[in-house]
Formats: sequence, structure tokens, C-alpha cells
Amino acid sequence: MLQMSSAVAESRPRALATWLFAVAGLIVLMVIVGGITRLTESGLSITEWKPISGIIPPLTHAQWVAEFENYQRIPEYTELNRGMTLAGFKAIFFWEYVHRLLGRLIGAAFALPLIWFWLRNRIPAGYGWRLTALLALGGLQGAIGWWMVTSGLSVRTDVSHIRLAVHLVTALVILSGIVWTALDLLALHASPLARPARLRPVAAVALLLLFAQIVYGAFTAGLGAGYAFASWPLMGDSLFPAGVPMLDPGWTNAIDNPVVVQFIHRWLAFVAAAGLLVLALKARAAGTRWPGAAVLGLVVLQIALGVATLLSGVAIDIAVAHQANAALLLIATVAAAHAIGRRA
Repeated sequence: MLQMSSAVAESRPRALATWLFAVAGLIVLMVIVGGITRLTESGLSITEWKPISGIIPPLTHAQWVAEFENYQRIPEYTELNRGMTLAGFKAIFFWEYVHRLLGRLIGAAFALPLIWFWLRNRIPAGYGWRLTALLALGGLQGAIGWWMVTSGLSVRTDVSHIRLAVHLVTALVILSGIVWTALDLLALHASPLARPARLRPVAAVALLLLFAQIVYGAFTAGLGAGYAFASWPLMGDSLFPAGVPMLDPGWTNAIDNPVVVQFIHRWLAFVAAAGLLVLALKARAAGTRWPGAAVLGLVVLQIALGVATLLSGVAIDIAVAHQANAALLLIATVAAAHAIGRRA
């Protein structure tokens, strides 16, 4: 781990916080592009992982043909997209390329300023290990992304919804860690005696519920479960449709059965909303208004966008807004949790 400066007087907590918030903004953009990539079924268009040379996209006709030929070897093309034109391939290639390029950009936007701050002894005591851990987690996220893609390169015609959930949750854990650290640094800027905030039990419960709902959102997207029933609050003519084929063993239905997954995602939302409501009220009682108000407003918007996504038959623009709002809701939840965890 990097050895960081311990002198608060020499450190620049506000500058560090500004940098981290900028990286957080890039991660939110990454989540949005990732949602578009999934919804346009673009994620398997690049069948190789080239961390360095992959920065440069195909530039000549021969290079495009070679990339297309690689894609034509995987089940998604042979079973679903046979007959796709080169122009059609370029359209799906675009989103996966932008997604991977953003990942590289975020890595550079985190690593290079971190090295600069370290060399100039601008990192306060106690934050070096945290920033290094976030950097390592970001590197792991790249490997998780490729691990996810490999699940769809043979046998399957799409990526594993479980690996998709791991990929999304890891990104949002990184986002949460960055925002929490930035808020700690802002508190340190306001007072050199400020200590890092603690994660209170009520905040931990609210965050766990939100992450559980996000996991089921990823399952819903990965299984295409959002297309199962385009009605709300009923699924067809009943709360839970009759005659749904069930998997064996029974517990796997909660993970692999699209109808059951959509049902859980629908109603877990209100359990998570209740937990977030309690957190918002606690944050308001702690004397910080905007995080609690933001949580409440974004929760209502998130549920509305979820319902609209179902009723629209998973229209891409609404579904992407739903995923983007989830990232914003997470940021507001982290801010509210931080507010009630501050120490004198």
C-alpha cells in the first residue's frame, strides 16, 4: 500500500474530495452507458479483452471485417443475429466500445491524480489505505467485467445474470466508497479535528435493502424478466400469475425464474423504500436536510420509473433513466448515512 502523508496541514482534503466527486460522476455515466449496452444487446460484440490495444477501435474495413468474424463465431450471432450486416454490427460495437473506453478513462482518472497527490504529500493520514483499496477494487472490476462477458461467448446467447449482478454491484460499491470518502474529506477540510463518520445500524440496513433491490434489478435485466408482464400492480390478472412453471430445487426460482424474479423486484422495492424513509427521517433529525429530502424524492421517482419501465414494455429511454436514478439514489443514501454517522 502507498505510504501517504500524515500532516493535515500539508494535505488538501477539499481538493481530494472534488477529485473524488468528479470520479463518482464518471461512474454514474458508466452505469448509464452500461444500461444502454445491456438493453441494446451490445455487450458481446467485442469478444476479446485487450486492456491496452483495445483502446484503438477498428479503423479500416479489413479490421472491421475481422472483428465481425470474431462475433460471428459466438452463439449470440449464430442463434439470434444470423444475417446481421456489418453496419448492424458496428451499431452494437459502438456501445460496448464506449463502455470499455469509459472504464479505462475512470481507471486513469483515479490512478493518475492519486499518484500526484501521493507524490506531493497531499493525502491526509488514514486515507491512503482507503484510496489504495478503492483503486484495487477498480482494477478488480475490470476483471469482473471480462469474467461476465466470457459467460456469453460459448453455449449461452447472453451473459450470466448472476455475473451481471456482481459487475453492477461492484461498480456501485466503488461508487459508495468514493462518495463516503469524499464526504469524510470535506468534513476534514471544515475541521482538522474531524473524524471519519461511522456506519450506523439503521444506515447499514437501508443500504443493504437498497443493494438487494439493485441485485434484483440486475437479475431482472439479465433474465429479460421485465418483458414477462407489462402490467402493474397485477401481473396479468392476478398478484402472482397462476400456472407459472417452477424450477427444481425451489429456491432457484428466486434467482433463475424470470417471473419470480420480476415479482420479487416489484415488491422488494417497497421494503427498501421503507428502510430508506427511516434513514431519511434520521438524517433530517440529525440536522442535515438535503440528503434526507434527496432520498425521499429519488425513491418516489425510482418507483415511478420502475412502473413506467414495465408499462412501456421496457422502453430503452425509460429503463436507462431507471438505472441512472438508482445510482443517484445510492449517492443520496450514502450521503444520508454519512450525515447520521458523523462524530463530534
